[in-house]
Amino acid sequence: MTEQSRDGLALLLMRLGLAWFIFLWAAHKIITPKQYQGLARHFDGIELDFTTIYLVAGAQILICVLVALGVVRWLSYPALALMHLFTVLRRWEGFFDPFALNDRGFPIHRNQVIDLAVLAAMIALILLIHRDRWSVAVWWRNHRGA
Repeated sequence: MTEQSRDGLALLLMRLGLAWFIFLWAAHKIITPKQYQGLARHFDGIELDFTTIYLVAGAQILICVLVALGVVRWLSYPALALMHLFTVLRRWEGFFDPFALNDRGFPIHRNQVIDLAVLAAMIALILLIHRDRWSVAVWWRNHRGA
C-alpha cells in the first residue's frame, strides 16, 4: 500500500468515526427530545421546543452525512468541529478537575476528556484535508477530469 493510500484510508476511518460519534448525539435528539430540552435548560439556561430540537438535529445529521461522504469538505469538516467545540466550551469546568469522583466513586468528568480527544481528531482531519483522497469529493473531481 502506498503512503497516499495509507493516508487516504486513515483519514477515511477518522472521518467515518468522527461523523458517527456526532451522528449518535444528533440522532438521540430526535429519539429523546425531552432529554435535550433538559440539557439546554441546564447548560444554556434556555427553553427549546421539540421543533427547534428536531431542526438542530436534522442540520447536525446532514453535516455528519456530508463529512462521512467527504462532500463539501472545506465547509462540512469545520462545521462538524465547530459543532463539537460548542459542546466542549459548554462543559469547560470539567477540564480543570479531570479526576473528580461522585459520591459512588464514579469519574464525573470523563466525557470531557473524550471530548478533547475528539476535538483534536477533528482539527487533525481539517489540517490533513489535502490528503483525504478517499472521499466523494475527490472521486467526483477525478471523474470530471479536473
